[in-house]
Amino acid sequence: MNSINKNGCSVCQPGKENYCTYNTRLKGKNVRMYQYDYRTESGELFSCCAPTLEACREKRDKWLSSQQ
Repeated sequence: MNSINKNGCSVCQPGKENYCTYNTRLKGKNVRMYQYDYRTESGELFSCCAPTLEACREKRDKWLSSQQ
């Protein structure tokens, strides 16, 4: 599995996004999830998990709009 962390810290570069997938069980079913990191140009880190990459990006966009 790819990791977007090194020693527990995000390796995401400013202005970039990193993500990887993992499998987990939810309500007895196997589900593929995305772990997503985005770092702003100023260095703030947004991190989340969601079932799709699009859902992660929607969460990021909401977070970015709340930061302004």
